[in-house]
Amino acid sequence: MVRRFLSLPLWQLTTLALVLGVGAGLLVGDAAGPWLGPIGDVYLNLIRMVVAPLVLFTIASSVARLGTGAGVARLGARTLAWFAVTSLLAVLVGLGFGHLMAPGSGLVGLPMGEVRPREIPTPVEVLVGIVPTNPFAALAEGRILQILLFAALVGAALAALGERTAGVRRLVDEGAEVVFRITRWVIRLTPIGVFALIGEVVGTYGLDSLLPLGKFILAIYAACLFHILVVYSGLLKLHGLKVARFFRGAFPAQQTAFATSSSLGTLPVTLRQTVERLGVPQPYAAFAVPLGANVKMDGCGAIYPAIAALFIAQYLGLELSLTQYVLIGLTAVLGSLGTAGVPGTSIVMLTLTLSTVGLPLAGIGYIVAVDRVVDMMRTATNVTGQMLVPVLVAKEEGLLDQAIYDGRAEGALAPASDGTLVPAE
Repeated sequence: MVRRFLSLPLWQLTTLALVLGVGAGLLVGDAAGPWLGPIGDVYLNLIRMVVAPLVLFTIASSVARLGTGAGVARLGARTLAWFAVTSLLAVLVGLGFGHLMAPGSGLVGLPMGEVRPREIPTPVEVLVGIVPTNPFAALAEGRILQILLFAALVGAALAALGERTAGVRRLVDEGAEVVFRITRWVIRLTPIGVFALIGEVVGTYGLDSLLPLGKFILAIYAACLFHILVVYSGLLKLHGLKVARFFRGAFPAQQTAFATSSSLGTLPVTLRQTVERLGVPQPYAAFAVPLGANVKMDGCGAIYPAIAALFIAQYLGLELSLTQYVLIGLTAVLGSLGTAGVPGTSIVMLTLTLSTVGLPLAGIGYIVAVDRVVDMMRTATNVTGQMLVPVLVAKEEGLLDQAIYDGRAEGALAPASDGTLVPAE
């Protein structure tokens, strides 16, 4: 019986763990924190453990295979263009739902939560900060953008040197295989991690504490779901891709993102699903997915600040001008790139948005108490977009493996050392 239960697909085990975690949180209440918190922390530490080496080896290996020249530049430019287009669509969705649901209207006397001020770096500081002074320190501290740049330079050097570095290229490819294997082991623990993380959230906050801001939470969830199910689905259909197949392949990563509230923490699962279930070639996916995990934030960087800004304006009885709406859109589209790699991206983006449109920063305190609850849906939206864009670009460039995407390939596939996809063990 136990063996049959464990043989269920991972997404089914994770869904069951999600339901059981909600039940456990409601049952034990505040005690969920001390009991389930450490289990969730261990899972998060394990999955974060593989992020830095995963980015280092996969980026270096993928750039070495992609080579250098106009083809790589075109892929990068098209990827960034789709990042911007989908972010713009996301902020429009956020503004639409903020007006439609008016989550801040009619509320009075909301408690203020603790807001820790964060320094927003200038674009020049962000640009300078991407270049690591010590790549080994960047690895130790988990500075993903710095690791990404260094790995890309290593891959470009390997491509330029060709056969003279065949041994090093083989070492990098084998290192990627080792990290992929460790990642597979960690991913198998996802149901346990999801159970603990969801149980802790539900037990800590409870349902009663969420009621005063229930309309705001509902607006975030509704906008994110609309963006995922309608906007993303429309883009897939425009590219002649089956919508159901995409969401079937993306679902495990969405589940992990929902539970962990971390795009970087979900990165191993996101990369695996994008390659093995959605048919994006590993060399390109290993470049686009880690990049998206840092700068592609449709939930945190577009929908959330748009709705939150409207919520604060509605709560305070302030009317926004057309210029302020335009500024919200520009900030949301460009701000994610400017705050990439900064901890607490959602709060940073909200601070940046409020500052740009002239709304009081104190308003953040009204919604910070439920940030963890809405962050789950925001992150699931982020990760979905981080998988969608590589699929769209791969389709446009003729790189998408349609057999894998359509589910016609037999068994799960994994990247081999030579860059091909082979049946996973």
